[in-house]
Amino acid sequence: MTDSNHSSQFVYDTSGTQAGANQAAAGGVFTKLNRQLFKHSAMTGIVIGAAMGGIVGAGVGVTAASMNSGAGTVIVNDTSRVNWVTAVAQKAEPSVVTISVADDSGNSGSGSGVVMTKTGYILTNTHVVTLEGATANPIIEVKTAGDKVYSATIVGTDPTNDLAVIKVNPLGSLTPATFANSDQVNVGDNVVAIGAPLGLDATVTSGIVSALNRTIQVANSAAPENGSSGSGGLQFLQGGSNNQNAINLTVIQTDAAINPGNSGGALVNDQGQVLGINVAIASAGSSSSGSQSGSIGVGFSIPSNNAYRIAQEIIKTGKASHAMLGAYVSDAMSSSGSGGFSIGAKIAKLMPNSPAGKAGLQVGDVVTEFNGKAVNSATDLTADVRLLAPGTKVTLTVLRGGKTIQIVVTLGNAVNLNN
Repeated sequence: MTDSNHSSQFVYDTSGTQAGANQAAAGGVFTKLNRQLFKHSAMTGIVIGAAMGGIVGAGVGVTAASMNSGAGTVIVNDTSRVNWVTAVAQKAEPSVVTISVADDSGNSGSGSGVVMTKTGYILTNTHVVTLEGATANPIIEVKTAGDKVYSATIVGTDPTNDLAVIKVNPLGSLTPATFANSDQVNVGDNVVAIGAPLGLDATVTSGIVSALNRTIQVANSAAPENGSSGSGGLQFLQGGSNNQNAINLTVIQTDAAINPGNSGGALVNDQGQVLGINVAIASAGSSSSGSQSGSIGVGFSIPSNNAYRIAQEIIKTGKASHAMLGAYVSDAMSSSGSGGFSIGAKIAKLMPNSPAGKAGLQVGDVVTEFNGKAVNSATDLTADVRLLAPGTKVTLTVLRGGKTIQIVVTLGNAVNLNN
């Protein structure tokens, strides 16, 4: 049994794992970034999409020769006027690909991906390769920055973290991305998003890191077990609703413009290193036409440390592992009124022989910090745990009887999380 949120009742996602009914952003909706070509339901709030002078920046420079052949390359017309974004784009764009996905029912979409190895392993989002959970038998093509197109197969998916690895057999070597340590990023750091918004490959946008350790809740994009097309489209998670198909993600927030089609693409730092995998955007208002809204300057990326670990596990074993605390948790409210703030994750129930129970956690404890990171809600704690590998030792700061204590827990293995 894995960790979960619960409010008035427990809810389950399609993998059989309990998932939270609480929306991380009040009144918001988290939406995937696939550039879907089939109709979507109306949406409000957050969107996940498949998606989808010579000194220019410390350690990153632009080559003297203009790169102007092919749509997937960086065009430099005047090397005397390049800036840090130009340099970052020239370094990182060769490692970002465009992904086209279709199924046998006529549904299709596009997203982006990040090259992991010279031999053709590519990291992207689960919702990109399953068309938001519509198919387990996708037809996938990959277009590289060098304008070569390859057929791809799925190596493995991790719906819990919305990550997936696909494989192509390239003619020659691909250019693997370099990954940054996402634990060292600061709010205000310069970043560049690279991907294929609206199918426009090799698109570059710049901004900053707006916030860290943000928790969002999105629909689970696990493929249907029978392999055929499911309901298609997106399932939007409204605050306070009974969401049976929810996953919680700890993400980096950025104001770099990302749009449908950027999902699975790279958020890179000013060294051209991958800092995150773009996964979702926030949108304002609603759309009755079924089309996805664009960027309003609030986008989200899965931290590179988590994405890299999951990708390596999938490449080696075809699946990913996830940690487990072994407790059901709910939001600890600052007041009894509906307008109160959540101030932590309250232990509502402990599973038998769970890591939480063995470490000394008790029902009624309120977890306020996880390895020094603030925990403001049940979704925060659930997402924090799922980021880590089984066997990881973590320190929880807990409120108990008006006193603050620290408890060290060795996380267990959520072995059935992807089943």
